[in-house]
Amino acid sequence: MAYDVRENQTYHAGDRPFFVSVRGTGAEEITGYWKALSEGAEIMAGLGPSGWAPLYGMLKDRFGVIWTLDIAVQYAG
Repeated sequence: MAYDVRENQTYHAGDRPFFVSVRGTGAEEITGYWKALSEGAEIMAGLGPSGWAPLYGMLKDRFGVIWTLDIAVQYAG
């Protein structure tokens, strides 16, 4: 999934133009993606538990692309 700048952030062309989101089903999958993407990256939010997912992280890769990675959670409803 890709999305633009969240409403609580200002838009600066070339700084945070868009985000790419990868949602996995388990820690091993997300950790593998994280290791590959984090080489030479700026870590914006370290990989760890969050309020909405058991594992979440955000980084800007060496090409300037911002990635968010997390584990999908099924909600009872």
